[in-house]
Amino acid sequence: MTASEPGTVRPGGRTARVRDAVREATLAELSGRGYQGLTVEGVAARSGVHKTTVYRRWGSADGLIADALGIAAAEPWPIPDTGTLAGDLRALARLVVAGFADPVEGPIARAFVLAAAQSGDAARSLHAFFARRHEQSAVIVGRAVERGEVPADTDAAEAVRLAVAPLYYRLFITGEPVDEQAADRAAASAEAAARAGVLSAAPDS
Repeated sequence: MTASEPGTVRPGGRTARVRDAVREATLAELSGRGYQGLTVEGVAARSGVHKTTVYRRWGSADGLIADALGIAAAEPWPIPDTGTLAGDLRALARLVVAGFADPVEGPIARAFVLAAAQSGDAARSLHAFFARRHEQSAVIVGRAVERGEVPADTDAAEAVRLAVAPLYYRLFITGEPVDEQAADRAAASAEAAARAGVLSAAPDS
């Protein structure tokens, strides 16, 4: 890759500005039009970046989604530190609820999940995004192990999954209300399972 190719200019340079503009346009188009309405031409028009540049750098709607999720995964996530596993998982679950309730972030988050249901490439990108989130939030369980709250072999990713999965089930499967009470219940269930030792990591994990 030469210095003149997209993605090689130092951070803060023209390439960074182009990537930021395309990312913002991708989020707006995906949120407003859905996966089926997300096109390179639409993103190019909204971002002001020539479509040949967008095609060369991102290739397709799936490439745009992958890059947007990749940027998001690399951004810091506010990991709770309340002093207890119960408090951390509750705060984490409430963070998910607040994100989906946000008038700007909520539609975008929903659009990513719905895109993953329609595209294998988008699903793989979303999987990588959540894998990074699980990696970042593993510290919650690590601290709980150090405090003696849960067994040392507790699967950190599984504990986080159990704390938020019921919320996604309500949001995307049943359409039931998602509020802090639902978040607290999901978090309490995950914490109880971890304490009981039923979330032990598999031997080959």
